[in-house]
Amino acid sequence: MHDVVIVGAGPTGLWLAGELRLGGASVVVLETRLERDVNSKALTIHPRTIEILDCRGVVEPFLAEGLRIPNGHFGGLSDRMDFSVLDTPYPFTLALPQARTEELLEQRAVQLGAVVRRGCRVSGLAGAGVELAGGEVVEGRYVVGCDGTRSTVREAAGIDFPGTDATTWGWLGDVVLDSPPERGFASVTGPDGGLMVVPLPGGVHRIVGGDPVTNRPEWPGELTLDELRRTVKAIAGTDFGMRDPRWLSRFGNATRQASAYRSGTVFLAGDAAHMHFPTGGVGMNVGIQDAHNLGWKLAAVVAGRADDSLLDTYHDERHPVGADLLRHTRAQTALMTAYSAEGQALRAVVSGLIASAPDMSRELAERLSGLDVAYTTGRRVPDQPLPDGDTLFTRLRGGGHVKIGPGLVRPDGHLTVS
Repeated sequence: MHDVVIVGAGPTGLWLAGELRLGGASVVVLETRLERDVNSKALTIHPRTIEILDCRGVVEPFLAEGLRIPNGHFGGLSDRMDFSVLDTPYPFTLALPQARTEELLEQRAVQLGAVVRRGCRVSGLAGAGVELAGGEVVEGRYVVGCDGTRSTVREAAGIDFPGTDATTWGWLGDVVLDSPPERGFASVTGPDGGLMVVPLPGGVHRIVGGDPVTNRPEWPGELTLDELRRTVKAIAGTDFGMRDPRWLSRFGNATRQASAYRSGTVFLAGDAAHMHFPTGGVGMNVGIQDAHNLGWKLAAVVAGRADDSLLDTYHDERHPVGADLLRHTRAQTALMTAYSAEGQALRAVVSGLIASAPDMSRELAERLSGLDVAYTTGRRVPDQPLPDGDTLFTRLRGGGHVKIGPGLVRPDGHLTVS
């Protein structure tokens, strides 16, 4: 019997597997797909997630391969938030395909001793563990559903997933561009819609956006290259010479959150716990941060270092973070789909405030980046030197806790180091 069975080998499940192994728990990760999905839903790694990677000593390949972006958008507004003001060693986002992120996280989990089994479709829960299609039962003291918005684990555990259905649809195309934007990136918005162009590895660009035609609850149908060309040209005045599509997709703004992140020995994390419109690229980051919160607690309970009641704090701490995530993505969706004259005026006013009100811009940036997350038990402490000459993040790489003496933490979260 394994200590923990994780269902889903996406970024959330793989980070959780590594954290559990770091804490001494035996782990198996079950994934339906035989091969990693080459189509990357998530491209953006935010500052707090980069900090977490640093706290475990695995940040270097991400920094080496990711494209650093020193600012971020809120609701696709023209004026962008400046990340350079953030109190972090990593005042930028990293653009890196999800497939590569998963590859790096899986390497870490396996090196630490986790077992990853592919081609395993979970059909339900079975006593202490899960049942696979075909009848095999994989036993575990605890089960964690990291299996996406259509989570089998969540449904089998009887956990409600209340929320709202889609009322608007976005689209994306990973395509080759014969005439890409001069600087690789482009952001265009107006009454005909909005879009962003982002370079990807291999000479491919991602064009992602929305328009008034798909601003309705009915499913618009599968996206075609001809439709993408017409839509992009109507918004940007050019189709950038797009051809050779690698992936065409639509996504809606259905927004839901699990009513409980724990039910007995079953837990939910990542998209299994919350779904939303992917504005701001925050979903994968919140999932990894869910896993970071749950991992050490579950490992401590399994090893007998903590009482089972510690696991209740996972829901208590992360459910409010998920609720805030839904509020912010809904707010950004409202701005992104404000195609009317009144909506365009609202966008202009809010965009101007981001440019002219630095405190507002910084607060939005801290929320988007994950640096503002705080629990009733405490808040994030930035990286900084320790009295012995080491740094806080370096000291955390072993997975243990760092005890800081009373009175050493200033109101801004920094330490008083003599």
